[in-house]
Amino acid sequence: MKVVLVEPEIPPNTGNVARLCAATRSQLHLIEPFGFKLDDKALKRAGMDYWQHVQWYRWKDWPTFFGRIEPGARLWLVESNGPRHYAEVSYGPDDYLVFGRETAGLPRQLIDEYAEGWIRIPMFNSRARSLNLSNCVALVLYESLRQQRFGGEI
Repeated sequence: MKVVLVEPEIPPNTGNVARLCAATRSQLHLIEPFGFKLDDKALKRAGMDYWQHVQWYRWKDWPTFFGRIEPGARLWLVESNGPRHYAEVSYGPDDYLVFGRETAGLPRQLIDEYAEGWIRIPMFNSRARSLNLSNCVALVLYESLRQQRFGGEI
């Protein structure tokens, strides 16, 4: 699987996602601008010593990233109010799971452009504004891996 963080802002979240990607052998794509420096101590601390085990890529912006993905690749944009929830779709091993900034989510332009891949994580309390980014990545990534029988690992 491939995890994409669009303009991540909080170092510990990105570090936790890197650790998750290392544990699941998933690619990590980080799209600038970042809300931190990649040498940030908090980023390293959250990712612990897992960064060396992650296949990760840094992209200067969305167009640069999008220009390099495989033709026909499916993008799943995880954002509130999506028409389907994350467990209602079928994932493939080459799909991209796309997550937005912690404070603003994904740009509306991306959601409109890739509306067929817009999915959500259900929340049942209207007072809860959002879930933690790294928790969201874990939920959707593990559902996609479960559907693929965890790559035959179980």
